[in-house]
Amino acid sequence: MPELVFFSGTMDCGKSTLALQIAHNRDARGLQGVIFTRDDRAGTGKLSSRLGLVTEAVEAPEGMDVYAYLVDQLSQGGKADYVIVDEAQFLAPAQIDQLARIVDDLGLDVYAFGITTDFRTKLFPGSQRLIELADRIEQLQVEALCWCGARATHNARTVGGHMVVEGEQVVVGDVNTAAEVVGYEVLCRRHHRRRMTSASSRAASLSPDVLPVTPA
Repeated sequence: MPELVFFSGTMDCGKSTLALQIAHNRDARGLQGVIFTRDDRAGTGKLSSRLGLVTEAVEAPEGMDVYAYLVDQLSQGGKADYVIVDEAQFLAPAQIDQLARIVDDLGLDVYAFGITTDFRTKLFPGSQRLIELADRIEQLQVEALCWCGARATHNARTVGGHMVVEGEQVVVGDVNTAAEVVGYEVLCRRHHRRRMTSASSRAASLSPDVLPVTPA
């Protein structure tokens, strides 16, 4: 039976790499898929991995009916054996409903990849709807690590290396970006709660306030 599968995890845990691998494996068997994405780091209409892999995709902006798009492609003689959606957290709940309709009405597997919560630990509306509708939810097994070495469970937004907890829910950035720009870092819950990024940790370790005092 066709399924709507939600592959979730933090940033930097290999979601886009797995999406590309699934597409490659099916293409090698003669199957043809349609790949949707939204606000990929490589630009409009791209599905990219931090490993350097990239492929063409269909940009799914706000307001786009992905079900109607696919029906239109099929009615014009196009072929689709499966659907992949990367950055699915950015889709509107109505678009997630359309993905479920692709599974139920067109009989196609839909593989959606995304993070569940934003930098404030709040659910993205698209991810929330996927959790509500998905036939299956898969937690990515490649663990992203916090700077302390613990398993990373939260996504932090940083500005100048410092964690911020206010602002628009969606600001496109990436992990390992230059310190002076808006970027993201994955943290364990403890350090997310303490708002301690790798940069602030290094700064604290160099502070005279935390250096041992040598007795006179």
